[in-house]
Amino acid sequence: MDYSRCRAVFGTLAIVSLSLSCLSASCFSQRQKHAEAERLWMNKNLSADERADLAMKEMTLDEKIQLLHGNGMPMFDPLTPVTALSNRGGGYGIGIPRLGIPALDMCDAAYGVRGSAQNGRYSTALPADVALAASWDTAAAFEYGALIGRELRAQGYNMSLGGGVDITREPRDGRTFEYLGEDPVLAGTIVARLVAGVQSQHIIGDIKHYAFNDQESGRGWVNVNIGERAARESDLLAFEIGVEQGHPDAVMCAYNRVNGVFSCENNYLLNEVLKKDWKFPGFVLSDWGGTHSLEKASAAGLDHEEGESFFYGERYKAAVESGKISMPELDEHVHRILRSMFAAGVIDYPQWRSVVDPFAGREVALKIEEDSIVLLKNDRAALPLDAAKIHTIAVIGAHSDAGMISGGGSAQVDPPGEKAFIASPEAPTPPNVEVWFPTSPLKAIEARAPHAIVKYDSGADPAAAAAMAKGADVAIVFAYQFESEGSDLPNLSLPGNQDDLVARVAAANPHTIVVLETGSPVTMPWVKAPAAIVEAWYAGSDGANAVGNVLFGTVNPSGKLPNTFPESEADLPHPTLVKPPPESRHFSGHVSPLQEAKGLPPFQVDYTEGAEVGYKWYDAQKKLVLFPFGYGLSYTSYGYSGLSVAPGKTIKATFTVANTGARAGAEIAEVYASLPASAQEPPKRLVGWSKVQLNSGEKRTVTVEIDPKYLSIFDVQKDEWTLVPGDYTILVGGSSQDLPLKAVVSLR
Repeated sequence: MDYSRCRAVFGTLAIVSLSLSCLSASCFSQRQKHAEAERLWMNKNLSADERADLAMKEMTLDEKIQLLHGNGMPMFDPLTPVTALSNRGGGYGIGIPRLGIPALDMCDAAYGVRGSAQNGRYSTALPADVALAASWDTAAAFEYGALIGRELRAQGYNMSLGGGVDITREPRDGRTFEYLGEDPVLAGTIVARLVAGVQSQHIIGDIKHYAFNDQESGRGWVNVNIGERAARESDLLAFEIGVEQGHPDAVMCAYNRVNGVFSCENNYLLNEVLKKDWKFPGFVLSDWGGTHSLEKASAAGLDHEEGESFFYGERYKAAVESGKISMPELDEHVHRILRSMFAAGVIDYPQWRSVVDPFAGREVALKIEEDSIVLLKNDRAALPLDAAKIHTIAVIGAHSDAGMISGGGSAQVDPPGEKAFIASPEAPTPPNVEVWFPTSPLKAIEARAPHAIVKYDSGADPAAAAAMAKGADVAIVFAYQFESEGSDLPNLSLPGNQDDLVARVAAANPHTIVVLETGSPVTMPWVKAPAAIVEAWYAGSDGANAVGNVLFGTVNPSGKLPNTFPESEADLPHPTLVKPPPESRHFSGHVSPLQEAKGLPPFQVDYTEGAEVGYKWYDAQKKLVLFPFGYGLSYTSYGYSGLSVAPGKTIKATFTVANTGARAGAEIAEVYASLPASAQEPPKRLVGWSKVQLNSGEKRTVTVEIDPKYLSIFDVQKDEWTLVPGDYTILVGGSSQDLPLKAVVSLR
């Protein structure tokens, strides 16, 4: 056969093949359209609730049960036939392919996507959540969540396990860095925007740990005692705002007991408050191993057990078949889970693995960190540094030549490339060990002062570090405090010899600047010695450049504290952290799986401070603090004037903020309220704020609308928020202890 005949034959075959292919594709398309027409729940014009109900009608009992539980932790457990298709995250729930219902592929994502390195992937480490709260920036909170959502999708996940919003009752809590500060209005507002950002990427978002998961010591067995009014006006208010404004598709219940009942089987928390009062339509999942019963948990409103199926697997099916659990009760749980999947878009927009954009992620992390850094002290305008006038710089502090510390536990994000330093060679993210991101303060400083001689000392020998600092034009000490899930801080002091280090360096050089890398407040016995103090938090993937930009004035700091810094632990509501007694630490003798699931004997933590959390406690007790809630300095100055308050459906506080300094900046104007004496409330509470960008010499009129709920008390007898008749004092200024404007409004 010659070439021309070959070409003719193959051409004919190609035409026949193409025709058959088109016919096959056409048939497939028709079959697909027919199948979708039969799948009425795939109609995007229907509500999420309608679609969930339609899908449920086609489900078998076994299919319903498999939606109620996880199947281990693929990140750590050996892969099984069930989890082989998982994305190796923190949790995995089997889908129903025949109905088009995908698996739930979950990943921890407090300040970035966890465990990416083991899958050969990249994740951006954002500044810690507490840093985000220090920005007081709702737009930044949305972008924070949206970035996490984008990177979850790019890695193949469809559910986030972030959204921590437990307020800071116990600043020694090992997870303070994962949460959003001590005030429920600030924390709730920020988490609402964060969750909205996550879910904008068709990812199921959650908030946690519901509720009162305020310490890690004995977290699985501790019993928190608190009155209903105090609970609703403090910790629960943060969750209420997060649920009502952020519309999360999931809420994770906590490990601890509340008033004698485990959070994940607490009818008051789950049914009465969350689902009835707040009208939460999504599903409740337990923290991993936080389920302690079957019938009780199911009746109380727990919809999904993680991370295994001890109660909500075969035992649940048997309980339904025997009539111990009704079909309507089962269907309620299934409906909520399906409804959330439709609402979030994980069914209509299935995740598809792609590549994370590391450059975009670093840009977002850099900007948020710049806006989160808090300038705590700046004597004699020690900052910003003028590179043209500096000849020698001493950089001091552990690993500050190579990296910056990150927060540990299930929040831990793998740093890009090689870790700058890790306290253990285990990989990829060993729990409860220090991981330092490769963002070098030393290099950032060298880049901004190219003509200066920059020397480094680890600070291991404070005397040697002080000797090096003595001859420098400026000494910059990087001090840190590491936090992690699973353990609490022994105290609020800087660990090791760092207090001595700072004191010696500051004594040797009056131009000493201290940069703090912490997730909680720290005590500062040396506070009067250094010229400047900067709180950088856990600064994320590009923290060193953000710190460098603030130190050298490219960025004017605008962050303000979301937590009070006390003078000492003696001033805390609980000066001594309550830890579990010996009988609540370990089981003795052989323990059955059921006994283990039911848990150890409880130990008691009494929240006698009630709603007086953070600054409310210090105000009520008239205690001096190191740095107050809402505090933060700037390289410019601001003035306030002209407050007027207009009552109405929402109360409007209008005032003028002026930049009275020499450079542009952003001022967080804070609005507080003092309630009538008959309300029997703390001296004041935060009720709103506005972040105002101002050029030098510019002034702007600002109006802050105050939600009446933020002026109300929770009336237990009426079971509702109630505005107490009387005179309310509205206070406006730059921190909880700097409120130059006052106006009284009578509300009835």
